Amino acid sequence: MKRSRLGSLDVTSIGLGSAPLGGLFSPVSDADAEATIARAWSLGVRFFDTAPLYGFGLAERRLGAFLRQQKRDSFVISTKVGRLLRAPEGDAAEDEHYKSTPRERPVFDFSHDGVMRSVEESLARLGLDRIDVLLVHDPDDHYDEAVAGAFRALQRLREDGTAKAIGAGMNQSEMLTRFAEAVPVDCFLLAGRYTLLDQGALDALFPLCTAKNIGILLGGIYNSGILANPHTSAKFNYQDADAALVARARELDALCRKHGTELKAAALQFCISHPAVTVAVMGARNAAEVADNIAMSETVVPTAFWQELRARNLVDARAPLPGGA
Repeated sequence: MKRSRLGSLDVTSIGLGSAPLGGLFSPVSDADAEATIARAWSLGVRFFDTAPLYGFGLAERRLGAFLRQQKRDSFVISTKVGRLLRAPEGDAAEDEHYKSTPRERPVFDFSHDGVMRSVEESLARLGLDRIDVLLVHDPDDHYDEAVAGAFRALQRLREDGTAKAIGAGMNQSEMLTRFAEAVPVDCFLLAGRYTLLDQGALDALFPLCTAKNIGILLGGIYNSGILANPHTSAKFNYQDADAALVARARELDALCRKHGTELKAAALQFCISHPAVTVAVMGARNAAEVADNIAMSETVVPTAFWQELRARNLVDARAPLPGGA
């Protein structure tokens, strides 16, 4: 598998995202989670992304159970800060997104001390001695606290070697652009804002990251599923997709079929063709999905498809396409 540099880290171009392993939308058994991670490993994946939010600690525990059996320098793991897991008073209501989870629920805390506690607790769940990449997780309504508290803690952890790279992970590019201008970061995880349906990151974030040598970990490449299958109960940005987005996704799918290729392959290869993108973080809930993600990265997408995509103005004219189409 192709590898590249993320600061001082050597990373694979495809990473495994663990939100599905935390039971996103539907439960995943321990056995299926283990088989998913093992399949990713066997196919060459060595970058793994997680967070306390994913299954309320479940994804971190499941990843850690596998990864601590491997040589520590043979993989790179990222997790996130900004949410502490705490047991609620009384019974915990079922979460809208994560199913069959532990009783704890996330509580926002972007303070310096909260971040230090978060990292300590993540290390305990993972069973590892360090975390390679630490990201401030979705501080949408907490910009000032993130800059004054969370990032100050992350810089300290980078200085003492607890982490090799720091940044933020969000579903928007605008605040990441502000962080890039205000804080000495190494990378960002951007989810869903650079895809075949949304190229908003081209406006400011990607040019700034390229200039500052800030790596992009790209998630949400299928926009929560609509670019995997736009024909049944499609979701976009974790919600039911509206009719206009479904229509655009189906137009893209029809173009793929015309050229004898798959929408998932086009969606993935479009994303990783941008030079700002360091790792494509692909979620999976079973071993078959992992294998399919890898296959989509290797499937030949005809040049004629990219040429027609450009000619029909179905993507931003500034977006680079594979093969220079």
